[in-house]
Amino acid sequence: MVKRFSMVFLTMVLAIVALLIAAKHPTGPNTVSYDEPAGLWISLGILVVLFLPPLTLSFFNNLAVKIISAIYQAFIVISFLALVPVGFFVPDFSVIVIGAVGTMVSICSIIVTILVGLKKQNLVT
Repeated sequence: MVKRFSMVFLTMVLAIVALLIAAKHPTGPNTVSYDEPAGLWISLGILVVLFLPPLTLSFFNNLAVKIISAIYQAFIVISFLALVPVGFFVPDFSVIVIGAVGTMVSICSIIVTILVGLKKQNLVT
């Protein structure tokens, strides 16, 4: 349980870092920036709310719940993958790096979510 929670939490921290980096380099008037802190706080709140389901599901050790959590986390992987090409349009290399690191951590989180506790279930049955 602790491994699953910590991996999802680390993914959430990387998403928050990506949001803060995106706010540092706004690409237009309708994007998140430090000039409008209310919009930044709303985006941060939405990000945390979107991570509540996988964080909550990480406490359960049922295989069906793990699969649902892994599917939910797959959408997070896709979001981090989308950051990599966006990083080429933004004049900052850190967006590409956070996208690549976030993708790797998210994939590892999916693997940990599914595999942790699987051997214990096989020994019991």
